[in-house]
Parts: sequence; structure tokens; C-alpha cells
Amino acid sequence: MPLAPAVLRNLKPRSVTLLWWVFLALTLVPLARLVVFGFTGGLGANPLEFITHSTGDWTLYLFCITLAVTPLRKITGLNWLVRMRRMLGLMAFFYLCLHFTTFVWFDHFFDLGEIWKDIVKRPFITVGVLALVLTIPLAITSTNGMVRRLGGKRWQALHRLVYVIVPLGVLHYWWDKAGKNLIAQPLLFAVLVALMLALRLFWRKSRAPAGQASASSRP
Repeated sequence: MPLAPAVLRNLKPRSVTLLWWVFLALTLVPLARLVVFGFTGGLGANPLEFITHSTGDWTLYLFCITLAVTPLRKITGLNWLVRMRRMLGLMAFFYLCLHFTTFVWFDHFFDLGEIWKDIVKRPFITVGVLALVLTIPLAITSTNGMVRRLGGKRWQALHRLVYVIVPLGVLHYWWDKAGKNLIAQPLLFAVLVALMLALRLFWRKSRAPAGQASASSRP
């Protein structure tokens, strides 16, 4: 039985649209914070590290929130949450691009040789770049036109890459923090992501017997 009250489950389209804009505004707060800190000297003694960590953290936060949409929808009955998922995923990609831009611009000043050396020699960067590369086709195909062009099944199969991308992001975060003996937060992310993926697997398997039974009962 859905946990959310009926008044929240049956929002009018106008209310859902308003919530979409509210959620979008909230995802832009971390960027606004960086801009304000940049102009007011609030980035600390190491601005590069502050920006790198902030953009990276919010990339992972937003990817995890995106991944949580389906479990939350199933548990609460708030089906309108699905309308937020694409926007949340695109904002996660936006912060991922900012994170990578910080790496290639402020950290290496577009020195392609040094960038490549870092990608090859440092596993946590290798994993992070791989996550970025896998996210690009998802962002490109996020429009309604691409959904129609690819067809529902192919589009869904492609966008299941998120189940690889988010664990890669957690691994990138884990390796980065492990070198500084800071594993409590990465461990929390790992547990949450594992739980969300396990719930998806459980729901998929629980649907399979019913589908097979109905198929076997057909003449």
C-alpha cells in the first residue's frame, strides 16, 4: 500500500509542473553557492580543491537521487516523481561536466599530455572519466525526440547504463577518499546504491513469475 497520502499522490498537472521548477531551482543552489563564494572569498585556502570536491559531491548526490526516484515512486505511490527523473539526471551530468572541466582546466590547464597521464596512472580518475564517457550518450538521448527515434525498448536498454555509471561514481569517490582515510561517507553511498539496485532486482524478479505464468496460460 502506498505510504504517501492521497492528496500528494493525486497532484494536479499544474502543481507537478511547479514542483519540477522548484526541484530544478534546488539543483542550481550548489552552483549559485560556488559563484557567491568565488566573489566573496569563501572558497578557502585551496579554491581548486573546494570547487573540485563540491562539483564532484553534487554529481554523486544527484545521480543517487535520480536512482532513488523509482524506489520512492513504488513505495510512496507518488507517480509524478517520474517527471523529475530526467531533469535530475541531466543536472547530475551538468555537475559532472563542471567537475571534469575543473580537472582539465584549473588542474591541468588543458595540457592533454598531463591529462592523459593522470587518467592512465590514477585509477580513481580512470573510473571517473569512464563514468563521464558512459553518461554522454544518456544525456544526448534524453529528449522526447530521441526516445521516439530509438524506440522505447532500445532507449530503456541504453539508459540502464545508469546502473553502471552510479556504482562507478561511488568507486571513484571511494578511491579518492580512501587515500585520505575518509571512508565513512563513501561507505554510506555504497550501501545506499547497493540497496537501491537490490530493490530493483527484487521487483524485477517478483514480476517475472507472474509474467511467465500469464504467458504459459495462453492457448
